[in-house]
Amino acid sequence: MSPRINYMQQSPALFKKFLDFSMAIAKDGVIEEGLSYLVDIRASQLNGCAFCLDMHIKQAKIHGERELRLHHVAIWRESALFSPRERAALAWTEALTQLAPEGVSDVVYTEVREQFSEKELSDLTFRVMAINGWNRANVAFRNVPGSQDKAFGLDKAGLA
Repeated sequence: MSPRINYMQQSPALFKKFLDFSMAIAKDGVIEEGLSYLVDIRASQLNGCAFCLDMHIKQAKIHGERELRLHHVAIWRESALFSPRERAALAWTEALTQLAPEGVSDVVYTEVREQFSEKELSDLTFRVMAINGWNRANVAFRNVPGSQDKAFGLDKAGLA
């Protein structure tokens, strides 16, 4: 796979604003960091974004996530390794990433509301929106997984 264009260089002002948006979600949002990585990983799996999947697995590992849980994100429904809160967030991520014709079901909404306050659910939704945007740009322009590891400090994950 070879990259197509460097969207960061071609649209630097828009890239910076989207990066600022993503950083604000991480800084000002109330969703815990570990859960944010699980959300980013699951959306990236669903969207087939190798660049983001690679990045967020490495970030999660650097921040102490257990390797087995990282392997189980793809099978979270069958795995006993995730809490009810994590399961609700993963279900919400899937529902927003792969929007059904009828929208988000009442079942998924009820499940997520049992685990998240209104503020948390709003912040979680913005998190899912952001990762889906990054996935779409990186899939469209075929950014190569691992190509930014040194710049982002991801070489510390020991997963080269």
